[in-house]
Amino acid sequence: MIAKKLIVIGGGAAGFFCAVNAARMNPLLKVIIAEKGGSVLQKVKVSGGGRCNVTRACFDIDEMAKCYPRGERFVRKSFHQFFTTDTIEWFESRGVALKTEDDGRMFPQSNSSQTIIDCLIKEMNDYKVVLQLYHSVEKIESLENGFDISFKNREIIHSDFLLIACGGFQKLNQFDWLKNLNLKIETPVPSLFTFNFPKHPLNNLMGIAAPNASVKIAGTKLSSEGPILITHWGLSGPAVLRLSAFAARDLEKLNYKFSVIINWCSEFNEPTFVKQIHEQRKLFPAKKPANGNFTGLASRLWEFMLSESGIDDTKRWSDLTSAAINKLAKNCCAYEMHAEGKTTFKEEFVSAGGIALSEIDANTMMSKKYSGLYFGGEILDVDGITGGYNFQHAWTSGFVAAKSIVKQSVE
Repeated sequence: MIAKKLIVIGGGAAGFFCAVNAARMNPLLKVIIAEKGGSVLQKVKVSGGGRCNVTRACFDIDEMAKCYPRGERFVRKSFHQFFTTDTIEWFESRGVALKTEDDGRMFPQSNSSQTIIDCLIKEMNDYKVVLQLYHSVEKIESLENGFDISFKNREIIHSDFLLIACGGFQKLNQFDWLKNLNLKIETPVPSLFTFNFPKHPLNNLMGIAAPNASVKIAGTKLSSEGPILITHWGLSGPAVLRLSAFAARDLEKLNYKFSVIINWCSEFNEPTFVKQIHEQRKLFPAKKPANGNFTGLASRLWEFMLSESGIDDTKRWSDLTSAAINKLAKNCCAYEMHAEGKTTFKEEFVSAGGIALSEIDANTMMSKKYSGLYFGGEILDVDGITGGYNFQHAWTSGFVAAKSIVKQSVE
């Protein structure tokens, strides 16, 4: 029997996971990873501050799927074949124990992404997967019996199966090498980014977080709850990043000039906040608001809100006018800021867009137009919020593709 060949384009999480699993499930399959750069698994290496946020401690498929702004229904199908529980078992069965942090993120117990990289490299070597670096694809031609892949070094390799898992792109023209396949491509836009508020006085409080906050895009229904972090350029933290993901296309249309409304202490709204102030006035009339922080906010942030509301250090609760009380309630519960741009969230850059999901069978990751052509990871129009969701999609799509490729290879 002539051995069949699988070429994986891209040495990232999805590509590697497909390659090593396909080679393991069918030792007769010749598997090659073609990586355009000089190293592999770079996003794995830098993820989570060098610890690698492998997956999420979420064991309900419907709940997990809701955390993908693009691809919710798609991943709901694919997760039935390889889910978080499978990821945990896969790594632990290879000696890589994972741990769960308080926020649900899962990391290797070693606290080092190198543990994950070493595991995948070992699988690659154990199952004789060939790694070819500096192999940048120029063109793919679909034939009756497979694919011809033309590389920029003028080498042409024929393959029976092809997985494209080269990560997400930032610009539409970066998909030009796929043009002749006539696939529908959703225009990429950034997801997971922080909001910029140039020269805003709040930026002087960089490093301060509001743990129980909410943020809303003014004039829309788009909102998010959770911690907000003040940075030297604006706002970050889980609530902001989650909102940036779900509002990615809306904010791109606004050229990233928009207003947000922030509730710094989301256990209150303006009426309940006003009521609480009146309670303070009644119980502690001579007490100064500066020393009467009932919000749970960091003291510097509370002092900033008092200052923004025209309440200085000489004022007592009993001195506050209705106007000052209402202004303080608005600043704490509905503080409006005007954003002027975005900043990529460190190494976690994710793009919304890519190969349209209407082109792909979620049960196999195979193209609906070309038998034997598969896609995995961020090249697809699937993206999750920060916290292990994007890596889980990478593992899932890579494994599902591997399983389908192996099945095709023995038919």
